[in-house]
Amino acid sequence: MYQIRFRILIAFLFLINFSQTSLAQNKTLSQKETAKLIKDARANRINGDYEKSLLKSRVALEQAIKNKDNTLIANSYLVIASNFDELTEPLKALHYYNLGLYYVNKTNDNTLKNQFYNNLGNIYCFDKKQYDKGIFYYKKSLELSQTVLDRKQIFLTKLNIAWAYFDIGKFVEGFTYLRYINKYQSIDGDDSTIVALHMLNGMYYSFINNIEKATIFFEKAIELGTIGDEKSDLSYSYLEYSKFLNKINQPKKAYDNLILYYKITNELNIEEKLIKANVIGVNLEIDHYKREIDKIEATYKIKQNRLIEEQSKNKKIAIIVLFLLLCVIIFFYFFVQNIRLKQKNRLKDIRSKIQENIINASIDGQELERKKIASFLHDNISSLLSSAGLHLNVFTSINKAQPEEINKTKEILEEAHNQIRNLSHELMPTLLVRFGLLYALEDLCEKTSNSRIKITFNSSIAIKKRYNEEFEMKLYFIIAELLNNIIKHSEATTADVTIKEIENKLFIVVSDNGNGFMDSKLEVTEGFGINQIRARINNMKGEFIINSILNKGTTVSLKIPIVH
Repeated sequence: MYQIRFRILIAFLFLINFSQTSLAQNKTLSQKETAKLIKDARANRINGDYEKSLLKSRVALEQAIKNKDNTLIANSYLVIASNFDELTEPLKALHYYNLGLYYVNKTNDNTLKNQFYNNLGNIYCFDKKQYDKGIFYYKKSLELSQTVLDRKQIFLTKLNIAWAYFDIGKFVEGFTYLRYINKYQSIDGDDSTIVALHMLNGMYYSFINNIEKATIFFEKAIELGTIGDEKSDLSYSYLEYSKFLNKINQPKKAYDNLILYYKITNELNIEEKLIKANVIGVNLEIDHYKREIDKIEATYKIKQNRLIEEQSKNKKIAIIVLFLLLCVIIFFYFFVQNIRLKQKNRLKDIRSKIQENIINASIDGQELERKKIASFLHDNISSLLSSAGLHLNVFTSINKAQPEEINKTKEILEEAHNQIRNLSHELMPTLLVRFGLLYALEDLCEKTSNSRIKITFNSSIAIKKRYNEEFEMKLYFIIAELLNNIIKHSEATTADVTIKEIENKLFIVVSDNGNGFMDSKLEVTEGFGINQIRARINNMKGEFIINSILNKGTTVSLKIPIVH
């Protein structure tokens, strides 16, 4: 016995040396070579050669990690966990299933995911007796099986779910799955499932107290399990049949079946021990193996974390650079837009200034022409007409006989003189020239008033005060135009012209109680309109404000620096 163990130990050490020298050397295997190694490890496990399977799967894991292939890493963990599962080391198997699950979830391999979920369901239900978790993983496995249309796996998973539900007494929940496997046993089942199926039928009929059918199914399960040498399912069949017999008050028969259950269970335990015994120093070596695998995993995780940190750092730098670039682009865009807007406003101001200058030049020309024409009419034409009239008067006083033509000529000359005088006063009021702005405005308000509108003039300035002649003339015609607009458009019944002097500025307010208007509907009128008034005031460095309320009236405020 000692020599046999020694030989096996030498063989085991040789395998370790072989794995470390020929497979785990610095050279990285290709993905194809790694996949072949996993395939060989899986075949060794199926053949019961767990040592070779574990060694090859460890090397395959190391190579898969070097290749950064999540599918190969997951497959390696699946083989390792399956080895421990069959060596009845459920805790170690669970550890590696969970490690592999992390990697398989990074892939799109639903078939591989299905294997992990199904095996996790087996461990939680049949080893750890945590049925809620087990059923959760079974259902995830079932979902994936239905996605990839794996009928065989769907059948097996539903069988396991039914069994799990029945184990915890949830027969109603499990019956749906039992009905499915009864229907498809002939298509998707085999000799390895028929025993469990009959046992589950027996459990269900026991639950609904159908003693006859329950007995038939339990006995058929035991018969088929004995013929097919399905020891595991046969042992469970004896156990459940024993519970059923005890339930229907057949204690002797129940005891006999329970003895058979213990007998087969002991045989299975002995076989498991033999399997473990064939793996030299399995407990010690498995712990060592686990440390090696954990070391590989830890090394990989460290490298992966460093890579993630580096990627995160680079990502942050890239985001900052992009953000700064975006800020520069936005700043440049708004800078260009601001320049364009300033240029546009400057151009608009220039155009407005040119327009104002044109308007002011036109008005200045009109006022100058008014003054010249008024002066010419008053000083020349009016004087000539007066002189002609005097000569006619002298002639008529000498000659008593006056022809009708002479009298008519005198009347015509007098009428022409009066019309020319009136026209001269309209072009340039005499009061404005002789007595100044305040006299002229007071007279203007009085003359403009009529039965429809009463215009009142208010002034806190001495009426005899004079200003620059040109300044007075400009203000007079501005106020005259404002009053003209009131009469034409406002339909007002009262209006006021108020003027006062404060700190070398004239404050003039022209208001009425007329229709008013919306600011948005203020239109430019022809001739000496609002735009012309605004341009004139701007040229005088003054301020021009209109406040109007629809149906309540309009107020125009002027503030103009005085020119002495």
